Amino acid sequence: PATGPGTPPGGRPEARPEVDLGEAAAGTVQGALLSDFLAGIGDGTLTLADRLLLVDQALLMIEQCYVHLVLKRSMHAVDPVQRLRLQRDRLSMLTEATRGPEVEFHRELADIFASVRDLHTNYLLPAPFRARTAFLPFLVERYFDPPVEGGAEHYIVTKVAESLAHPTFVPDVEVLHWSGAPVRRAVEANARLQAGSNPAASFARGLDALTIRPLVRSLPPEEDWVVVTYRGLDGAEREIRLDWRVATAGGPGGDGTGLGGGGAATVGAQAAQGLDIEVMAVNEAKKVMFAPRAVEAEADIASAASPVTRVAVGDEDVATSMPTVLRARSVTTPSGPIGHIRIFTFGVDDADEFVAEFVRLAERLPQRGLVVDVRGNGGGLIYASERLLQVLTPRPINPEPAQMTTTPLMLDLCRRHAPSPLDPTFSLKPWVTSLRQAVSTGAQYTNAFTITETPTANAVGQRYHGPVVLVTDALCYSATDIFAAGFQDHGIGPVLGLDDNTGAGGANVWTHDLFKVLLDTPPPGDGVAGGAGNPFVDLPAGAGFRASVRRTLRVGADRAGTPVEDLGIVPDVPYRLTRADIVGSNDDLLARAAELLAARPAYTLALAEPPEVRADGRVRLRLTTEGLDRVDVAFDDRPVASLDVSDRTATHTLRPASAQPRRLDLAGWSGGDVVARRRTPL
Repeated sequence: PATGPGTPPGGRPEARPEVDLGEAAAGTVQGALLSDFLAGIGDGTLTLADRLLLVDQALLMIEQCYVHLVLKRSMHAVDPVQRLRLQRDRLSMLTEATRGPEVEFHRELADIFASVRDLHTNYLLPAPFRARTAFLPFLVERYFDPPVEGGAEHYIVTKVAESLAHPTFVPDVEVLHWSGAPVRRAVEANARLQAGSNPAASFARGLDALTIRPLVRSLPPEEDWVVVTYRGLDGAEREIRLDWRVATAGGPGGDGTGLGGGGAATVGAQAAQGLDIEVMAVNEAKKVMFAPRAVEAEADIASAASPVTRVAVGDEDVATSMPTVLRARSVTTPSGPIGHIRIFTFGVDDADEFVAEFVRLAERLPQRGLVVDVRGNGGGLIYASERLLQVLTPRPINPEPAQMTTTPLMLDLCRRHAPSPLDPTFSLKPWVTSLRQAVSTGAQYTNAFTITETPTANAVGQRYHGPVVLVTDALCYSATDIFAAGFQDHGIGPVLGLDDNTGAGGANVWTHDLFKVLLDTPPPGDGVAGGAGNPFVDLPAGAGFRASVRRTLRVGADRAGTPVEDLGIVPDVPYRLTRADIVGSNDDLLARAAELLAARPAYTLALAEPPEVRADGRVRLRLTTEGLDRVDVAFDDRPVASLDVSDRTATHTLRPASAQPRRLDLAGWSGGDVVARRRTPL
């Protein structure tokens, strides 16, 4: 390839100057050379006793708590328990003088956890790795030409950080080789290290890892720099050498996930997490480098001194109080105007606040069709994902049931929190009976019960009555898998998928820290101080573990009982990104989604004005209906009328059964089916 700017005579590309990630809401993030970072670590500080303790705690997590152990042994032909035992045996024969480099210990332990291909189940590296991200200051994405399975693949640079100023290495250039290897082969090599549950998930993570590698669960790249061969905008081939940099991870937790050490504020919320920390950390780095406006907007809203409560990050966006969580906009397509809401994460503190903001945004968009886009969403709070489903369908929502593995430790833990003395909203009581019965039945799993309570999954009711399409990819994980499964299982609309399946994270994940807190609580009726009999102990140097503890099952009529783990959600309609999608604003993707929306009926069931409760006890309703032939009216769950309606706004005055009704429920019918609902407090 021809030499270009940045490549001196002789063909060796020059090193780029130090890159600064810029200023985020959490503070300034400064990059440093990867080689300098590694040189500063030395041999580490973990003693031999520290390493033995970490292996023992890892064994405890995997043997006694990990719900997918049998599945993973079967699907991937691995045995993490035996590998941990062998590692412990080898360590027991060493001395402080012969314990070897710390990085090799981390590599072996991380590889054991990666072998199960479960992004919920990780060894979290201690300081100084955990709070760092290795990066190159640009992004690479893939498109197909033609955009069908088997179409030619192309990899282009879609974003370049402002700190990388280069005359020819700019957005839209095509990447051809990566340090001498064809770029696809480089992605595949990365994919083998990423522990994705299926080939699509592994490949998607391998593509992300070309330029961003959080050190929360994997070690830094082996190479100090990469040489990228690319075709410039003028058609000429050039090379550029770029050094790997290491920066302090962004996010309020300081570890790149936005969760911090303790996760959510309450025990109940910590125990309802379902997320891929690596995708969360990658997305955090992307925000800092390529979406500083959203990060600044989030900081402005969070500031007590700021009058700003909502911000529109993009020029066409609807202003939102959650600019790094939701993005909403109206889109004009050949099939007509539609709404597009991107959900970047379910990692929120308050599920009800999240659902309310989604509803507010959806009501400001076209009502003839909505695209809910969860691409790249690594999950978060399971309550948030499952409570959102009700907004989009008239059907009652059945949250996904979840099972535990039947071990004495899990029985002990559930007994201590049935309900929990630490949090009145958290109870493991439903799982206790089947855990006890497993002693005699030999059952591998408990009976299945929901994590999200059914009443809370239906408390708001349907608020968007137009057709809906869900867009997914292989980076969707955990709580997002659960959301996509619920969307498909309840027949809300078609799933338009960029990959063969989602990331397939079918579980609720708990941290080692959470296990320790839960088992510090004494059993019921036990006067012994908390912590007695607790096998979980503090870990050295800020290391950590996570494990899948409750596996989730599908609820659809033809999929009921099917695990989500490893299988994921197969889209109803496949789609491959075009060049126009990734260099523009997803124009072709949204046009295809709009075609699917146009083929589905749209309904309107709205209150033209707030209900008026009169002095004589009657209630005046102004209903706007479209596509409906009947509306059933109930107050406080007591039916009072069945109204014949047409496509218009009409006034109805009704007398509730009770003198002071508190809630109005409307059910819209079309052709003998309930197709729309609305619930309104009075």
